[in-house]
Amino acid sequence: MPFPWKKPAAPSKAAETTRQPTTRQQGNMAEDRALAHLQAAGLRLVTRNYRTPGRGGGEIDLVMRAPDGTLVFVEVRSRASTSHGGAAASIGSVKQRRIVFAARHYLLRLPAPLPCRFDVVLLEPQGLQWLQGAFDADG
Repeated sequence: MPFPWKKPAAPSKAAETTRQPTTRQQGNMAEDRALAHLQAAGLRLVTRNYRTPGRGGGEIDLVMRAPDGTLVFVEVRSRASTSHGGAAASIGSVKQRRIVFAARHYLLRLPAPLPCRFDVVLLEPQGLQWLQGAFDADG
């Protein structure tokens, strides 16, 4: 039992290197990988992690602009395994509604409407899959 007047020892360098990334860090790494893939395909980043104000709103991982001017709202999903349906199965109707809600909020800020679509980038052990027009605003 350590003495109460002594500070606990700092974690060793070996312990620091074996730490698993947090869920947030894993999500950021997945978004970075998806962003690099989309940029290599010619899309341009407009904003990242757009959130509606207040509780119960939605978030859009990446808002991109396609070469033809289309605004692309991108949901990035990463899964370490394909059990339980994999990454694609995690984007149910409730999640889609929240993304559409956030997209509508985003579009209201623009001076003029733009064509848009909803894409999904899936990152799984088998690799990256980009689903263009994965769902629409009509649900």
